[in-house]
Amino acid sequence: MAYVSPLKALAVDIAQNLEGPLREIEATAAAMGLDSPALSIGVRTGDTSPAERASMVRNPPTFVVTTPESLYLLVTAGRSRAVLSGIETVIVDEIHALARDKRGAHLCLTLERLEHVCDRPPVRVGLSATQKPIETVARMLVGSRSRGDGSPEVAIVDSGAPARVGPCSGAPNW
Repeated sequence: MAYVSPLKALAVDIAQNLEGPLREIEATAAAMGLDSPALSIGVRTGDTSPAERASMVRNPPTFVVTTPESLYLLVTAGRSRAVLSGIETVIVDEIHALARDKRGAHLCLTLERLEHVCDRPPVRVGLSATQKPIETVARMLVGSRSRGDGSPEVAIVDSGAPARVGPCSGAPNW
C-alpha cells in the first residue's frame, strides 16, 4: 500500500500511527498461536537519508508513506520501481490540498505512471473532509480510468452530513 500525504510531517505522523496497530496484529496472532505476517512501514520524503532509501529498495516495506514529490522519484528511479510493483492500494490523504494546483496535476501524472509500474492497477482512494466539487476531485484521482460508456470509473463515498444546529443536535456536550 502507498499512502500519499501532501505534507512531510503528516507522512511521518501517519507512519507512527500505523506502528501501534501493526504491533497489535503481531501480538494477537502470536497469542492465537499463528504466524504474524511480516508487516513493515517505510517513509520516503525529502528528509529520508540515503541509507534509509537504500534499505527500502533492498527490503521493500508493506506500507510506503510518502509525499507526491517523493512518489514521483520512486516511480522514476529504476531501482526503486521494484518497491512499488506490488502496490495494490494508493491512498491520497487531504486530496483537496493537491487538487487546486500544479502539485495535484503532477500527482495525477505520477499515479498514471505508477499504474504501469504495478503488477496490476492499484485501487486509488482519496481522502478529504473539504473537497468540492467532489465529482471533479474524484475524476482527478482516477485519471484515465473509464467505463465502457466513457464515464469515470469511480465510486464516491460522501460520509459528510449537513451540520445540525441547536441543543438537540446530537453533538457531544463537552
